[in-house]
Amino acid sequence: MTNAATSAPSPFGRALCAMITPFTGSGALDLDGARLLAVRLVSEGCDGLVLSGTTGESPTTSDAEKAALVTAVREAVGDRVPLVSGVGTFDTRHTVELALQAEKAGADGVLVVSPYYSRPPQDALEAHFREVADASGLPVMLYDIPGRTGTRIEPETMIRLAEHPRIVAVKDCSYDFLGTQKVLDRTDLAYYAGCDEHILALYAVGATGYVSTVANVVPAQLRAILDAFEAGDTPVSARLQQRATPLIELMMAAGLPGTVTVKALLNSLGLPGGSVRAPLRPAGREATRELLAAYEEFVAG
Repeated sequence: MTNAATSAPSPFGRALCAMITPFTGSGALDLDGARLLAVRLVSEGCDGLVLSGTTGESPTTSDAEKAALVTAVREAVGDRVPLVSGVGTFDTRHTVELALQAEKAGADGVLVVSPYYSRPPQDALEAHFREVADASGLPVMLYDIPGRTGTRIEPETMIRLAEHPRIVAVKDCSYDFLGTQKVLDRTDLAYYAGCDEHILALYAVGATGYVSTVANVVPAQLRAILDAFEAGDTPVSARLQQRATPLIELMMAAGLPGTVTVKALLNSLGLPGGSVRAPLRPAGREATRELLAAYEEFVAG
């Protein structure tokens, strides 16, 4: 017996990692590290990668670095998985330029966050997304994270945007489970849990999968949550989600940004991560010790 979630549309895969952007010790872009990390993530269960999102430190990477990252990762993984490039900014014109650049660099889709800080009303927000979607031939994943941007993509706005042929997916960090279900019921948008604690909950009501920061360090273990649910073993899926809770909490809700906690773990494990760029600062020794202990306990089963 399988669960209904298997019928959810999957334009970019199901198990997506919001990949960090590796840097060298001096803070330069580490393309060799990005290639190595991307190959590891794909080999361990990620069937899509999101580059240059917030986890990828997009506010502090240049346009040229974003393009180079897409090109390098495409070289490393080939056509095995879709690549979605984050292009969202607070400036519609710049976002359009980044979408066109991502298309030229070889991305399969773009992630577009709500314009932050300026807090546009819903009609302006809708116009922003439509202009970006009209600009290139790439499918668009909307990114709804009002806790960071200050602006929610309201369910009715999302429903109207779903009429656009290239707006096909949503990364959902709205923390509005009722609103999300309203959009799922009234559109064909592919929903991806953007909060790791919601992976199973959203999947169970028809979401497509997840875009996960925590997957940078435990890709196979998070993929197992979806696989168990699809196989009809909901109790096992629930246990796997619950077992991930301490690590998710420590990585995402204990005061340090996910980028910082991921890089602390990757560096501790001898994997490509490197430094973070200001204004972020690296995790301290005690925080890193706690993260590594939680990681080891989780992967030990």
